[in-house]
Amino acid sequence: MAMASSRLKYLSLGVLVFQTTSLVLTMRYSRTLQAEGPRYLASSAVVVAEVMKIFTCVLLVFKEHSYSMRALNSVLRQEIVHKPIETLKLAIPSGIYTLQNNLLYVALSNLDAATYQVTYQLKILTTALFSVSMLGRRLGVYQWLSLLILMAGVALVQWPSESAPVPEKEALTAGSQFVGVTAVLVACCSSGFAGVYFEKILKESKQSVWVRNIQLGMFGLVFGLFGMLAYDGERVKESGMFQGYNKVTWTVVALQALGGLVIAAVIKYADNILKGFATSLSIILSTLISYFLLQDFEPTGVFFLGTILVIAATFLYGYEGKQPPNPSRA
Repeated sequence: MAMASSRLKYLSLGVLVFQTTSLVLTMRYSRTLQAEGPRYLASSAVVVAEVMKIFTCVLLVFKEHSYSMRALNSVLRQEIVHKPIETLKLAIPSGIYTLQNNLLYVALSNLDAATYQVTYQLKILTTALFSVSMLGRRLGVYQWLSLLILMAGVALVQWPSESAPVPEKEALTAGSQFVGVTAVLVACCSSGFAGVYFEKILKESKQSVWVRNIQLGMFGLVFGLFGMLAYDGERVKESGMFQGYNKVTWTVVALQALGGLVIAAVIKYADNILKGFATSLSIILSTLISYFLLQDFEPTGVFFLGTILVIAATFLYGYEGKQPPNPSRA
């Protein structure tokens, strides 16, 4: 039983690495792709991803109850409509997640990839701090050390090489740099808080993780629609909310929707900090794929040093969890 649970945990982390890597590459490609007509609206993509997530979760709950429409209707009414307080608890992380998803699009529009990816890894530290303060989790010396090593490793991996200046980078103004960095920093804090808050709710109730995600998605859809109309209302009226959509855009939206569900599975079988390590590993994979397939990256000695540090930090974090209890703490 314990072995099966452990396998399930690492399988979900493996899927998360794949999902995050695919999302980073396709999102980056979709935002730089030169296509005819207007570019797709980020706020619209966030809304469509929420709709897709709700639909998928309803299907999963339907499957859990032996494909019975009566049982599905009963569960949704009992867990969502008849428990308004429990449902409202999800409004907080949902609103923060919606803000975070929009902020990351803002960040990618204002920062180069290296600055964005390095800065966004601060979410691992914020997640650890919120885990300690909100869940009462105690991190050992090895775990704190692994967090420091991980951040140093990811920073080295993403360290910009001394190459010829890129015109796009030179074109970034001080104002857009400030907007981008601010967006990432706020997203890091919101990611840490919302992730741990959602984990706390999941572990305090016996409710299905898919029902929780339906509740999360409902609020996310409302917040997302409000944000889209507030910031892109004029453009939506002119060309519709699906303006600029193509196959790449739909792939990004699908990966975003899938990502939310994979994260829910990871929280159930592991924890938020371990999820952060998986995300960091996916960044290394993204960099490797950029070099071998996209051929827009030249690896350096600093890159290989960073890779070794990140892998070492991952094993160090797991090693701490397998340590026998310290008799002096008994």
